[in-house]
Amino acid sequence: MATIRLAPPARPAPATGRRSHAARAPGRRRARAVAGFTLIELLIAIGVLALMAGLTWRGLDAMVRTQAQTQEHTDAVLALQAGLAQWSMDLDALLELPQTPALDWDGRGLRLTRRSSTAPGDGVLVVAWTRRNVDGRGLWLRWQSPPVRTRGELQSAWTQAARWAQNPGDEEKRYEVPVTALDDWQIFFFRGDAWSNPLSSDGGTAPATGSGASPGAGLRPPDGIRLVLALPPGAGISGTLTRDWMRATLGGGKS
Repeated sequence: MATIRLAPPARPAPATGRRSHAARAPGRRRARAVAGFTLIELLIAIGVLALMAGLTWRGLDAMVRTQAQTQEHTDAVLALQAGLAQWSMDLDALLELPQTPALDWDGRGLRLTRRSSTAPGDGVLVVAWTRRNVDGRGLWLRWQSPPVRTRGELQSAWTQAARWAQNPGDEEKRYEVPVTALDDWQIFFFRGDAWSNPLSSDGGTAPATGSGASPGAGLRPPDGIRLVLALPPGAGISGTLTRDWMRATLGGGKS
């Protein structure tokens, strides 16, 4: 029986150098594609980041300035509210003493005698309010004496309050407290069912007692006091503010 021998399959010829280089070319292109950014791309990215940083900084700066303005406005409103509350408390505590005026307005300052806010035995307080320019800025100021217990101390404190409202020295300024910014202010008294200027002939008040005058026989306090404040722009509240105070015995206020 004849034997048939099959020839082995032919082996593929080895790839030439040119084809091997062509086969490796796509891999090299991919390596170059993911290797990094070009200089132009980096410059564009840096420019975008710088723009975003600038916008963010401007936004933060605006937020900080707005917060500061809001806080300043809030502080000014609170200071004004505290001043008006103190004004009302001073008038509510008004104290009439024999041979002593309880209240006096000389056109620049309002002086009054009041009870102590702590205890009746702590003596009498002399309080004054005025407006003065301080460092080129108008301020509403309050002055309060230490407690006085004798007529001599009362005379001295009353005179010192008048001097403080007119031309204060360092000694008088020790007891003053700034309240709020103020352009101007006016005082009106309520007598005979009408508001009038305290210094006018129909105001019904005693003549103003100067720094050397004795706190002698003054007329009784008015039935009401109207306070008119001209608040400067830029403050917590600007414009004209009017506040009326009436004696509690009248049972109500008039405006």
